[in-house]
Amino acid sequence: MKAYYRSASALLALDKLPEAKDAVYRGLQLEPNNGSLKKLSTQIESRSATKEALDRKAKLERERKGKESFTLYAALKARGILLKWSKKPPDLEDAGIHLSPDTMSPTSILVFPVVLLYPMHSQSDFIKAFAEKDKIIDHLSYILPLPWDTAKEYKLGDVECYMDTPTGGLIKVGKKLSLLNVLANGKTIVMDGLVSIHVVPSKLAGRWIEDVKSKKEK
Repeated sequence: MKAYYRSASALLALDKLPEAKDAVYRGLQLEPNNGSLKKLSTQIESRSATKEALDRKAKLERERKGKESFTLYAALKARGILLKWSKKPPDLEDAGIHLSPDTMSPTSILVFPVVLLYPMHSQSDFIKAFAEKDKIIDHLSYILPLPWDTAKEYKLGDVECYMDTPTGGLIKVGKKLSLLNVLANGKTIVMDGLVSIHVVPSKLAGRWIEDVKSKKEK
């Protein structure tokens, strides 16, 4: 009886509930009124009910996420937005492309995480939620001037914005365009679920572009 009790207890601790139930059943076949085994049986049944409820909840959550992903990609496809994934995408934690306010409606607003890159000075700014209807200038207007820009080169009217193309090149994008206009033209790409926008002072843009071309050729 001790062997059955200890076996069932160990199996319960390991969450091996069918095996634990079997051990209790075998013990009670020999001694139907064993109080310790009956108490353990109650604990196993309680844990089984809890585990079943958690499993159902986890299944529903997986189904919900699956539907959200399907709806999201349907919305991206309908808008003509190009996505590409690398083998090791960056960890964006809780930031990601999503639909708002209804994640199940493809007509909801698409929201993107966006990184503003300042390649001439190896700096960047991260915008966790950039709605598709927002214009680039809407966000630049509160980010500029930059605290580290001692030369005062990054002013709203003195910077140009560029994005990467699917072929690895660069394309200039208008600051007054909405993010949707920029992403849905078929000439830009969203890499690893993150929109990257290069922000360069106008007077340095030519030099930067030549430098990018030179590095690409090498």
